[in-house]
Amino acid sequence: MAKSKREFWQLKLYVAGQTPKSVAALTNIKKYCEENLDGQYTIEVVDLVKNPQLAAGDQILAIPTLVRKVPEPIRKIIGDLSNEEKVLVGLDIKPLVK
Repeated sequence: MAKSKREFWQLKLYVAGQTPKSVAALTNIKKYCEENLDGQYTIEVVDLVKNPQLAAGDQILAIPTLVRKVPEPIRKIIGDLSNEEKVLVGLDIKPLVK
C-alpha cells in the first residue's frame, strides 16, 4: 500500500456514568474509528461523575461530548454520535478507501 502515513487521532469522550446516551456514544465512536482510522487513534473516556473538575479544561457544557484534540483544530460533537455522516464530517474524518 503506497499511501502516505495517516495522521494519529486523539479523541476524548466526556460522559456522566453509564447512561444509555453515554454508552451509545462510546459504542458509535469506537465503530467509526475502527472502520475509518485504521488503528491510528486513541479514545480517552472521561467520566464526569468521578472527575467533575475535568469538564472545565475542554469547556464541556453538555454530555456526552466528543472532543478531537489531535489533529488540530480542536473539534467537539455533542450527543450519542448515532449519525455517522455528521460525526465523520464534524471530525473531518475521511473514510478509508477499501
